[in-house]
Amino acid sequence: MKIYTRTGDKGETGLIGGERVSKADLRIVAYGTVDELNSNIGLAISHLKLKEAVFHDLIDVLTQIQNDLFLVGSDLADPDYPASKYNTPRTVGSMTSRLESVIDKFEEELQPITFFILPAGSIEAAFLHVCRAVSRRAETTAVALAKSSSINPAIITYLNRMSDLLFVAARLANRRQGVADVAWVKDQP
Repeated sequence: MKIYTRTGDKGETGLIGGERVSKADLRIVAYGTVDELNSNIGLAISHLKLKEAVFHDLIDVLTQIQNDLFLVGSDLADPDYPASKYNTPRTVGSMTSRLESVIDKFEEELQPITFFILPAGSIEAAFLHVCRAVSRRAETTAVALAKSSSINPAIITYLNRMSDLLFVAARLANRRQGVADVAWVKDQP
C-alpha cells in the first residue's frame, strides 16, 4: 500500500465518517496539534531514554500518554459527538484522573515553588517544557473548536491536566539531575 493517496492534494481531508473538510478546518488543526504534542513527547522520551535508570517511571508515563493522545486525536476526528455510529473510542474522565495521580506522585519529590520559572534547566526539562507549551496550544485549539462544534468536553479537561503534568515532569527532570529550576528575574536588563 502506498503512503500517498492524492486525496488531500486540493487542501481537503476526510473525517471519521467520510466528510471532507478543509485542512484549515479548526477540527483538523485541533487534532493536528494533538499529533504535534505526541511527536514532541516522543522526542522528549528519546532524550529521557539516554538516562533511563533515572527516568524509567517518567518514560512509562509518557509512553502511556502517547497512546492516550492517539485516542484523543481520533475523538477529535469524529464530528458526531456524543453519538457516533463508528464506535470511535472516547476520551474519558479516568484518563484525567490517571494524570492527576501521576502529578501528585511526582510532586512528592519536588520542593514547592515560590517563584515563576523559565522553561529551562536540563535538556530533558527543556524538551518537556516544549511539550507543555504545545499541550496548552492543543487545549486552546480544542476550546476554540468547542465554541463552534460539538466535541467531547473530557478532551479539554485532559489537555488542561496534561500541561500541568508536563510542567511537573520538567521540574522533576531538573530535580533528578541536580539542576535548579531557573527563576524568572523581573527586572533583567
